[in-house]
Amino acid sequence: MIGVFMIPRLIVVLLLLGIVFGSIFGYKSWQQSQLTARMRAAGPPMVTVSSSEVLQEKWQSKVHAVGSLRAIQGVEVSPEVAGVVANISFQSGNSVEADTILVRLDATAEEAQLRSLQAQLELARQDYDRAKGLEVKTVLSQAQLDRARSVLDSLAAQAEEQEALIARKTIRAPFGGELGIREINLGQYLSPGTPIVTLQQLDPIYVDFTVPEKNLHQLSLEQTVEVELAALPGQLFRGQITAISPKVTSSTRTIEVQATLNNPDALLRPGMFARVAVLAGDSESVLTLPRTAVDILPYGNSVFLIDGNDELTVRRHQVKTGRVIGNRVEIISGLTAGERVVQSGQLKLRNGQRIRIDNSVILPEGADQG
Repeated sequence: MIGVFMIPRLIVVLLLLGIVFGSIFGYKSWQQSQLTARMRAAGPPMVTVSSSEVLQEKWQSKVHAVGSLRAIQGVEVSPEVAGVVANISFQSGNSVEADTILVRLDATAEEAQLRSLQAQLELARQDYDRAKGLEVKTVLSQAQLDRARSVLDSLAAQAEEQEALIARKTIRAPFGGELGIREINLGQYLSPGTPIVTLQQLDPIYVDFTVPEKNLHQLSLEQTVEVELAALPGQLFRGQITAISPKVTSSTRTIEVQATLNNPDALLRPGMFARVAVLAGDSESVLTLPRTAVDILPYGNSVFLIDGNDELTVRRHQVKTGRVIGNRVEIISGLTAGERVVQSGQLKLRNGQRIRIDNSVILPEGADQG
C-alpha cells in the first residue's frame, strides 16, 4: 500500500519541479529576447576611429626607379710583382690621399742587383769617354766607338728597368679615398694580383638605375633626382643625372641612367639599395589620402566613407589609386576634395556601422593600420 501511494507523490514533485525550472528558463529567454530587440532597435555598437579628409595637393611629376650606389672610383689594391711584405703603412678604415704609400715589399735582392748594374754602367761610361778621346786621334774606328756606346746604353736601360722593378715593390694609393679592411700580414708572400685592401672614393658617389624606354623623352642631363635609401629611412638625398646610356637594353627594354650625389659625410656607401625619383615636368594638382586610409583588396582598392553630421556612419566605397609618395597615395577617381574617410580602425567596421571620431592619436609616418 505504501508503494502505491508513493508513486502519485513522486509524479506531483516532478511536475512541480518542471513548472519551477520551466518558469526560470522561460523568464531568462524572455529577458534575452528583450535585450536582443533593444540592441536591434539601437543599431550596431559605436566604434571609435580616426579620420582624414581628401586633400587637393600639388605633386611634382616623377619617374620612379630602383638602383644601387657605386663609387666614382673603387679598386682592390694589389701588387704588380711578387714579394714578401716588409712594411704595412696603413690601418683598416683610414682615409688616404692619392700616392700614399700603403705597403712595401722586400726589395733587398733587387737593390743589390741595381748597385751591380750601376757599377757596370759607370765602367761602361768611362770606357765610352776613353774611346771618344781615342777616336779623335783616329786610333779607334767608328765601329768600335759605336760598340762602346751600345754597351753604355744597354746597361743604362737595364738599370732603369731595375729601378722600375724596385719602385713597383712600393705599393701606393692610386687615388684618394676610404680604405677597407686589411687582408694581408707582415712577412706574407704576395703573388701578383693578391688583394691587399679595398679603396673607394666616396665623395661624390654614383647612383645607377634603369627606367623603361617609354620614359626616355622625360630624361635629360643635369635633371634633378631624389634618392631614398632603405639603410637611411626618412632621409632624402638630391643629385643630378650625369649620364644616359645611348642604347636600350633589348632584353628588358630599359635604359641605364647614372646620377651623381654629393656625399661629404660619407653616409652613402657603394652597394646600397636606392629608390630613385627623377623630377620630370611641372607640378600637377592631385587628390591624396594617407596610405593607411586605403584598403588594398583583391577585388579593388576601397575606403570607408563617412556619412552624416551628428550621427556618423560609414560605408565601403571603391576608389582608383595611383602614385604613392611618402605617406600619401594619389586618388585618381572615386572621391572629391573635402570628403571624409576613416584613416585607422577599418578592421572593426562594416557598412552602416556607427562611429565616433577621435583624431588625438596620429599614426607615425609610414605606419600601417592594424
